[in-house]
Amino acid sequence: MVTWNNLDTLASYKELQAVEQVNLAEAMSGENGAERVKKYSVPMAEGLAYNYGAKQVDDNILNVLAKLAEEAQLTEKYEALYNGEMINTGEKRLVLHQLTRGQLGEPVVADGVDKRAFYVEQQTKIAEFANKVHAGEITNAAGEKFTTVVQIGIGGSDLGPRAIYIALENWAKVNDTLKMKAEFISNVDPDDASGVLSKIDVAHSIFVLVSKSGTTLETLTNESFVKDALEKAGLDPSKHMIAVTSETSPLAKSDDYLAAFFMDDYIGGRYSSSSAVGGAVLSLAFGPEVFAQFLAGAAAEDELAKEKDLLKNPAMLDALIGVYERNVLGYPDTAVLPYSQALSRFPAHLQQLDMESNGKSVNRFGEPVNYPTGPVIFGEPGTNGQHSFYQLLHQGTDIVPLQFVGFKNNQMEQDVVIQGSTSQQKLCANVAAQIVAFACGKDDENRNKKFEGGRPSSIIIGEKLTPEALGALLSHFENKVMFQGFVWNLNSFDQEGVQLGKVLAKRVLAHETDGALKVYSDLLNI
Repeated sequence: MVTWNNLDTLASYKELQAVEQVNLAEAMSGENGAERVKKYSVPMAEGLAYNYGAKQVDDNILNVLAKLAEEAQLTEKYEALYNGEMINTGEKRLVLHQLTRGQLGEPVVADGVDKRAFYVEQQTKIAEFANKVHAGEITNAAGEKFTTVVQIGIGGSDLGPRAIYIALENWAKVNDTLKMKAEFISNVDPDDASGVLSKIDVAHSIFVLVSKSGTTLETLTNESFVKDALEKAGLDPSKHMIAVTSETSPLAKSDDYLAAFFMDDYIGGRYSSSSAVGGAVLSLAFGPEVFAQFLAGAAAEDELAKEKDLLKNPAMLDALIGVYERNVLGYPDTAVLPYSQALSRFPAHLQQLDMESNGKSVNRFGEPVNYPTGPVIFGEPGTNGQHSFYQLLHQGTDIVPLQFVGFKNNQMEQDVVIQGSTSQQKLCANVAAQIVAFACGKDDENRNKKFEGGRPSSIIIGEKLTPEALGALLSHFENKVMFQGFVWNLNSFDQEGVQLGKVLAKRVLAHETDGALKVYSDLLNI
């Protein structure tokens, strides 16, 4: 029997607050540090590993975290989720994004259909469509192949798919699987759409409109912008556009689109990269085989998240260490720092994934919670970040936990030896140095040059960023956020916090304003 309780009612949480804290600078110094790094590592799927040697934990803390995982019934709650129980209490919906990449448990039937079969059906239809586009069976009006795909969507319809495309673009070039260049239009700012349209050949472009409801203001505005550009070029927009939407939306059976592929209400936007939302644009860009590899990596990591032993479950372990940092150590932020230029937009995706999911101050039952919940997430790729905000991370007044990601090999298989080492070796040397510098610090009589240390970090290490590794990485963070939401007794799968601004914006556009809203509207010449 699964029960949902606030974190501060759990006996293991009280025990966690009382356990002796780790002096990280001491623990990571000398041979003790070497043993920690070797010991505190857990394998992930697709050759990745989660290493938490530089986290502020020890065996005593880990034992209590294991008790917390058991008392909070994290394994049972995950099982309830993938077996189709109604986990999204705010919207009274199932939560099925893991089902897009594999069957983890019992068949899930909703709306009278087997949902795994539904997702596979959409993937198959997308694959067939993409293959026809690549083969020149679906062309523009002149019978010429499409060479560019443009995704029109915002939020989860943009951030995840964009991050994944950027992450695999260079890999695809080297492996000869880059079928079409992809671009993305998301912001209602007209400069976004104009900028993309100015650098593509619209006559050879296919546009993917992504809107579950078919009513998203920003997306429909940008669709009209694109249609206008197509018409001005003498082109029929209906021959250049496809839709990813729900079966009940006004877009589903419209003659305005070459094809429509379907999503449903059981997958939130920020969790939708492995659904048709990511499937259409990524299959067109890379080919459906590459998208299938990405799904396989995510499925393998989803399986690992079922593991009951905390020390063999990387997503749950990462989640609980994060809870300890947030609720016991009092750290308000987390920096995501990929030492891979390919992951340059991955932190932006994780901002939405984490902050939209767990940025809540009431529990699953709408009652206020009396403890901190989701942290602020930010980040940039290394080594760029080192020359930007690492100053604050090293010597600022707040301690910010760090999540590094690094790979032993680069994607494009090109490098050069300069001053006795390759660029990739220099990149990896920097991340290794940063982990130890943050943890151990440096004493100096000059206070300006003193580093206190004691700044915790983890690192996910892989051989190379491949589609399978990227899928596993995405799943790891999705499941980490899920487990943290379970611990905090939150509904991580709705996002009411984005709604109020939308409502007020419609009032502004309808000129139904007063008070401060009217003054701001006048100042902005609306």
